[in-house]
Amino acid sequence: MRAWHVERYGEPVDVLRLVTVDDPEPGPGQVLVRVRAVAVNFPDVLLARGQYQERPPLPFVPGIELCGDVLALGEGVDHVAVGDRVVGSRIGVLAERAVLAADEVWPAPPRLTDEEAAAFVIAYQTGWFALHRRAGLRAGETVLVTAAAGGVGTATVQLAAAAGARVVGVVGSAAKVDAARAAGAHVVVDRSTQDVVAAVREATGGAGADVVVDPVGGEAFDVATRCVAFEGRIVVVGFAGGTIQDARAGHALVKNYGVLGLHWALYARRRPDLVRLAHRAITDLVESGAVRPPVSDVVAFEDAPEAIARLAAGGTTGRLVVRVAP
Repeated sequence: MRAWHVERYGEPVDVLRLVTVDDPEPGPGQVLVRVRAVAVNFPDVLLARGQYQERPPLPFVPGIELCGDVLALGEGVDHVAVGDRVVGSRIGVLAERAVLAADEVWPAPPRLTDEEAAAFVIAYQTGWFALHRRAGLRAGETVLVTAAAGGVGTATVQLAAAAGARVVGVVGSAAKVDAARAAGAHVVVDRSTQDVVAAVREATGGAGADVVVDPVGGEAFDVATRCVAFEGRIVVVGFAGGTIQDARAGHALVKNYGVLGLHWALYARRRPDLVRLAHRAITDLVESGAVRPPVSDVVAFEDAPEAIARLAAGGTTGRLVVRVAP
């Protein structure tokens, strides 16, 4: 089969090489998947650079999210069958075939295309856990989403709106305003031309946001601490801006807010039961029409490094997806 390899650390277009390797075989508790499509995620950028929290030994296959068909099952797997269309998440899926653990594979929502389904797991699971497991979102609260036009951002906006929250989305340019609004944001703030703190205070009558979901970090997190409400919750889900900030305990004490971390992959390893619950809940939202992954572009398998580089540059909206199978 063909697979993309990261052979040294650096920028994606410099370090990824298309190679031919032996077809994998599933062991006990594993699922072999023929890959239809792979969504591009920011961890793919960090994996190529050697900056992700997990560092597979070189060379390795990147890609962490797929849609495909079950080709074979290892012993003990009974929740999917050969021929099923599935979604899954594991480092190493940017290839024509991939082996995943049984707990890393779930039925694909029937209403979604292959490309949409490939972009369904990580962003929506992250948004769901941030809002419901970590922040304990209640209907009627205000949710502030940084990078609201990106993958995690649009998913979180959709999920927050579906939960009955009032959503304020922050974007980095005028070109991204429509994407955040289409995802369901009631108020969109363009940080390139607006004061985010002032805009959030105006949108909330001075109260601030009850929940902040921040995949950006750095300055975006600092801004969030200035416009979070009394008893508000800031959920840190990543550092796409490139800066890992320090949380100021004294400031959290004085303003009476909480800072919560979310590493979704840890739930996948330690509480797969909660991941299955979230998958069912989000699938129900797909079936009701409340959420749908916004795929902005689909590229050929051979163009995967360029797609990852586009995401790294920060100018994309919605999701980029690599089509693997014709």
